[in-house]
Amino acid sequence: MIGRQIRHMNRYREIASALIRHGFGFVVEETELFQALSLPARLFRGAREIERKSVGERLRYVIQELGPTFVKLGQLASTRADALPADIVSELAKLQDQVGPFPYAVARNIVASELGRPLEDVFAEFDPEPAAAASIGQVHLGRLRTGERVAVKIQRPGIAPAIRTDLEILRNLAAIAEQRFEWARRYQLQGIVGELGKSLLQELDYSVEGRNADLIAKQFKRDDTVRVPTVYWPYTSKRVLVMEYLEGVKVARLEQLDAEGLDRKTLADRILKALFHQMFVEGLFHADPHPGNLLAMPDGAVAFLDFGMVGRLTPAMKESFSDLIIALMRQSTDGIMKAVLHMGLLAEDVDLDALRRDVDELRDKYYGVPFGEISLGEAVTDLLDTAHRHQVRIPPDFVLLGKALLTVEGVVVALDPEIAIVTVAEPFGLKLLKERLHPKKLAQRAWREASDYGETLLRLPGQASELLRLAKSGRARLEISVPELDAFLRKLDRIGNRLSFSIVMLSFSIVMAGLIIGSSLSRRPTVLWNVPAIEIGFGIAMLMLGWLLLAIFKSGRF
Repeated sequence: MIGRQIRHMNRYREIASALIRHGFGFVVEETELFQALSLPARLFRGAREIERKSVGERLRYVIQELGPTFVKLGQLASTRADALPADIVSELAKLQDQVGPFPYAVARNIVASELGRPLEDVFAEFDPEPAAAASIGQVHLGRLRTGERVAVKIQRPGIAPAIRTDLEILRNLAAIAEQRFEWARRYQLQGIVGELGKSLLQELDYSVEGRNADLIAKQFKRDDTVRVPTVYWPYTSKRVLVMEYLEGVKVARLEQLDAEGLDRKTLADRILKALFHQMFVEGLFHADPHPGNLLAMPDGAVAFLDFGMVGRLTPAMKESFSDLIIALMRQSTDGIMKAVLHMGLLAEDVDLDALRRDVDELRDKYYGVPFGEISLGEAVTDLLDTAHRHQVRIPPDFVLLGKALLTVEGVVVALDPEIAIVTVAEPFGLKLLKERLHPKKLAQRAWREASDYGETLLRLPGQASELLRLAKSGRARLEISVPELDAFLRKLDRIGNRLSFSIVMLSFSIVMAGLIIGSSLSRRPTVLWNVPAIEIGFGIAMLMLGWLLLAIFKSGRF
């Protein structure tokens, strides 16, 4: 496998060296990397000191050393509490972009190349100094020729091919790891890398972020308390995103909020209601509502920024989430169990009794706590962790939902320490429940299910004909696997043999009884073909009886 990736050999060497330096030399030794790369043995010396740190901390050092692609993947992985150990997720959440800005001349050329015209033809003003720089791109402020102030996000040069190369290498390494390590198979490393890689490749396309912003803006087109920046599509491409520049106060700057007369309690309430509306009502939500992505506008409205990471909930997923909220309200173990099982996929060997015990313990954690004091984000995260321990595969969007709740709770509690998150969420959950129980919704569901059943019935004759055709051609196989079936059949076979033997013995006894009675009536010895039949028959009967008794004694069952 490594041989096919010879063009990436230097990158493999960098990854292997970083792993060794931070105490993961055993991974390199156990895979093909050590032999294929001919790494010097001196690299394995000096790793003992770093091994005193936790696995999560050492993994964070590896990621930081390997650069922007790995940092971004690590940041995405920190949202997967359902798939990774809690200590590793905690360390990955600390990852920060540690990249400097790229030169203005390069940014200028990228904009001109993407828009097909010089930068000056589009922008009346363009700040050469970036306002922010991250692993994938950087943001410059400017003003369009038409007068609007804008924020221009420009993708870092060469980052797309670098990310694709790293993802290709990571897929290969994940496949090797699953072949060699039980822990890699248990955590389904290839699946995790695949999902994270898909998310990262989507972030390389800025037009996707622009569409996300437009969709969330439509949710609040009649709500003046929530703002989303406008996307200027004539100047937007996969590598350049031009959006309206919103000037407000970061919600984490509490003193500045107070100085400008902005009511913190109102801001906290509006942020929560806006996010719950996205989750419960619309099914499309901002998945990264940290303080840097939330602004307080001068008129008291709240603004959401950066739509590179969003979550999507289908109607069925929204129902499962509302069921979970209601079960938490009622502190019902059965309700929580049903909601968790509806939310995810069960492994074949899941222990439902153990899962129930853990859910009971979790319920006890919140038992007696006033409803308004329950941390919704913490409760959902605890449930996702419990599901993960019992190999219940939760869809990634549910995990994003849990992380978004946990993040936004930190924001709003800082604004208003007395806010009751679950109390704010309750009306949305009840509204969703009422919608589900509305006669029109019930009728639609009944009609949909009836249509599905009808379609299944209509297809049944054709499918039965196809099955018969396959059976006639000898291509249909029916396999039934029942535990201990072979042993049961062997036991049944022995019982059948004994019954047959008993019936034969009974028949023989009847014949012998007939011969004895006939001999008594005729007062002559019974001789068939000059053979004393009664005497010989009596001997055979005794032998058969003895064999039967011996078999019963040997079986140990009387």
